[in-house]
Amino acid sequence: MQQMTEFTATVTAALLTGLLGSAHCLGMCSGISGLFAMHTSAAGIRRQLPMAMTYNAGRLASYAILGIIVASLGTRFAGLTPALAGPVRLAAGIIIMLIGLQIAFDMRLLGWLERMGGRIWERVAPLARGLMPVSSLPRALGLGLLWGLLPCGLVYSVLLLAATSAQPADGAMIMLAFGLGTTPAMLLTGLGAARLSQLMRQRRTRLGAGLLIVVLGMLTIAMPIAGTLSGGTPHH
Repeated sequence: MQQMTEFTATVTAALLTGLLGSAHCLGMCSGISGLFAMHTSAAGIRRQLPMAMTYNAGRLASYAILGIIVASLGTRFAGLTPALAGPVRLAAGIIIMLIGLQIAFDMRLLGWLERMGGRIWERVAPLARGLMPVSSLPRALGLGLLWGLLPCGLVYSVLLLAATSAQPADGAMIMLAFGLGTTPAMLLTGLGAARLSQLMRQRRTRLGAGLLIVVLGMLTIAMPIAGTLSGGTPHH
């Protein structure tokens, strides 16, 4: 029961981090989502919807694959060093808090982390450019799969959470929950919903969302501690 409760809380934290972190996601990914926003009329939206949904399906699949990989590695390392899970979750919680502060106060606190991921993206970017313009569903799917590798502190923080899960399938579910949280903003931006983009960039919206993400980061750190103090077995 303790394990299920903590896993449910972790998935919920990942979902809310994605949903509330959409302001950050719009800054990172609105350019690619905007590729589909060529027409804002009703007929244009109907034409672009399959493309935007296919792109986001590829992005979610990419997140799930990454979740499986990091959870598999995390499980293996934790088997060798059981004490590793706690520090990894602590790091994930701290990064989530930093993301919240970054969104709330427009601070570039995770630039160093995103620059590290940028080295990987430099190798992937030529493949992504080769899929532009996005003129077919296979191209949209391929671009979504590659765009899941975009260097983003928000993604990396949730990947650290996924790395502390007990099973690869759990890691995939955590990343899918995060991806689903970001999907409304990404999908609506891709369909030309400029008002959403403006709303997410408003000072009040960013401040509220950012501070809520800080609270989620604190809860991420507190969950294993609470389980230990209540007498439960710490969950890797």
